Amino acid sequence: MTMALFQDSFWGEKNNGFDVLYHNMKHGQISTKELSDFIRERATIEEAYARSMTKLAKSASNFSQLGTFAPVWDVFKTSTEKLAICHLELVRKLQELIKEVQKYGEDQVKAHKKTKEEVATTLEAVQNIQSLSQALQKSKENYNNKSVDQERLRKEGATQREVDKAGVKTKKATESYKLYVEKYATAKSEFEQKMSETAQKFQDIEEAHIQNMKEMIHSYSRSIEETHLQIGEVHNEFVNNMENTTVENLIQKLAETKGTGKERPGPIEFEECNTAIVTEGAKPRKRKAFAIPGRRKDKDTDSTESTEAESVKTSNGAPSGYYGRIDLQNANVPQVDEEGFCIKPEINENDAKDSTFYSSSDSDDEDEPRRFHVEIKPVQPNNGNHQALSSIDELKATISNITLSPSTSGQLKRNSSSDELARSRLQASYNDRRVNSDLLSLDPLFGPPLDASSSAVSSSAVPLTARPTTPLASGTIVPPPRPSSRPKLSATKLAGITEIARPFSPPKNCNASPPPAPLARAESSSSLSSTASLSAANTPTVGTSRGPSPVSLGSQDSLPIAVAFTESVNAYFKGADPSKCIVKITGDMTVSFPSGIIKIFTNNPSPAVLSFRLKNTSKLEQVLPNQQLLFSDPSQSDSNSKDFWLNMQALTAYLRKMSEQNPAVSYYNVDILKYQVSSSGIQSTPLNLAVYWKCSPSTTDVRVDYRYNPEALPSRASLSSIQVLVPVDGGVTSMQSLPAALWNAEQNKALWKMSDVSEKSENEGSGSLRAKFELSEGPSNPATLAVQFFSEGHTLSGVEMELVGTGYRLSLTKKRFTTGRYMADC
Repeated sequence: MTMALFQDSFWGEKNNGFDVLYHNMKHGQISTKELSDFIRERATIEEAYARSMTKLAKSASNFSQLGTFAPVWDVFKTSTEKLAICHLELVRKLQELIKEVQKYGEDQVKAHKKTKEEVATTLEAVQNIQSLSQALQKSKENYNNKSVDQERLRKEGATQREVDKAGVKTKKATESYKLYVEKYATAKSEFEQKMSETAQKFQDIEEAHIQNMKEMIHSYSRSIEETHLQIGEVHNEFVNNMENTTVENLIQKLAETKGTGKERPGPIEFEECNTAIVTEGAKPRKRKAFAIPGRRKDKDTDSTESTEAESVKTSNGAPSGYYGRIDLQNANVPQVDEEGFCIKPEINENDAKDSTFYSSSDSDDEDEPRRFHVEIKPVQPNNGNHQALSSIDELKATISNITLSPSTSGQLKRNSSSDELARSRLQASYNDRRVNSDLLSLDPLFGPPLDASSSAVSSSAVPLTARPTTPLASGTIVPPPRPSSRPKLSATKLAGITEIARPFSPPKNCNASPPPAPLARAESSSSLSSTASLSAANTPTVGTSRGPSPVSLGSQDSLPIAVAFTESVNAYFKGADPSKCIVKITGDMTVSFPSGIIKIFTNNPSPAVLSFRLKNTSKLEQVLPNQQLLFSDPSQSDSNSKDFWLNMQALTAYLRKMSEQNPAVSYYNVDILKYQVSSSGIQSTPLNLAVYWKCSPSTTDVRVDYRYNPEALPSRASLSSIQVLVPVDGGVTSMQSLPAALWNAEQNKALWKMSDVSEKSENEGSGSLRAKFELSEGPSNPATLAVQFFSEGHTLSGVEMELVGTGYRLSLTKKRFTTGRYMADC
């Protein structure tokens, strides 16, 4: 198949071939970047898969190592680890390929810049022949008109003077027409020569580009193929290992590692009993009964009344006649008094040293516990000033001197531990109350509350027990803190509205909040819909504007366009905690074209390319251009600006289609791109919010605190048409609010409307909205409130647009931001 040549295919009547070939060369940079992104995404997927396989291998090593099947997990672990290594190796190859593609992209950008300089003379030749073509066409039309006028005067019998005058004009038109024909012939020759050379240069660039792209794709496919071969080898190895892991091998391994021996138990023969040996070994011991020292011990009938036991005791367990007969009458029997207590024998100091009475050995002499004589005296009658009951300290001292048996002591220790645990829980509960009470005074969003002396009502109106753990007592409210410059409201305006304490966190009955309700979108300005919307007299603009562009335009004039930036801020506030605020800011860029521009684009198949630059783009996280209409240069290194140019053929077709659908409108709006603005939590919200609820069976108190945030806004930006919508259920019968709010009984919602808020507003744009609702079916469930506002003439991102090149002028720039889903919850 014969390859097509650029120098034979890009001529045409309008001489647009150079423009098409140049932009096609620029599209090669886009293809290179997209290939790099594709390979990077594949490497990310492979890396995630390798990590998952490594994690799976580790989990296999943690499986049970018991049983006959345990050795099989080692096979799984080894095979899975090898698979992970194969995919990690592919990741490494892909990362090297990405570096190669990026290096090619950098070289490509340098080559394109050099080519642009080399073909500059061709661009001049193209522009020269295009301008001469238009001038030649006009000169030809003028020549034809003058010749027709001269011939018409002759036929109509005009005077000779008029005929001569027309002849002079015809002669000048003829000379001008011949001159343009000669100039066009010269320009055509130069254009054909340079265009042929440039077309061949563009073709060489494209052939080299496609060849390099194919080589990189071949490297990509070869890396994947090698990985698949490695995976196949790992799989074959796994299959072989499983085939070698037979049932016999597993049983043999279990028998070798867990076997308990091969010797079986031997026989046991019957042996007759030797009574003498058995009797000698069976020495009876008296059972130690539970007793308190000092108390008499009752006889153990189980051990003293048995005749057999007496004989054993007499002989000390030996056979009869072994020791001889024991004389019990002359035995050392302790003497007792009349009450049955032992009488301590008299011993001298020398005997005391050899005595074993205090020995701690486990002998039969210690079977009898020591006895003490305790005398309990009756309570003496108290005197007039004598206390009948002992103090706590005396009782503790008395109890500490009492010694009980080990069992009883252990029981008391357990009881004492229970008491200590109960006391610790009570102390912890008390400490929690103290902490909660301390946290009630914190308000990180609006600062600490005023002292009790600065409040309109004493602090006793809100007692300590009326904190979030218990319902607040109803009564006169405490007005919220305000600067001393703000005039205090009279008590009559606040009558009947209960103030709510400003806790750091909402009360317990505010925990279960319903899901955020959808918020109706504010007035939309995503596009410019009419001439009035573009009028500098009706809409605030940035910079100077020439006003609306005329619908009928000349082909040689700079064409007027207008641009609009519309941003939407979405925020969700949770309680008064700034760290829980969620923010998302998005924006749209719309370009408006006058209807007369369609005719110019249609008559000129090669209109000037509309190029522009976005400035101040450092705050933009993501930019999504209209893929059908817009091109961008991915090789730009400046993070604070981005260059774009439009696909003029696609734009012309799109505008023609819109004209056929709406032929009567004066302007057509085209969505060019969308973007997302980087945000830093509550610091990026124009209006900070905090909502507090106090719910009781009969009433519900709501307060909404707001604060204008100048850090998130351009200078002198104000928020307009602020509306706060609060749903309240529970059968609302009446509402008292400050400032005045509107109550919708059908939707069960309260609505506050405020005018502009800015730094110049009262209290620098800070304030509170309060309301008290009387209920018939309470208590209410704290709900999510919604807020709407907008600002004209400003954006939160600060992005700007400027035209690059000639052929167009910016007649109007419109900026605006508004709320999307702007909500707050307790």
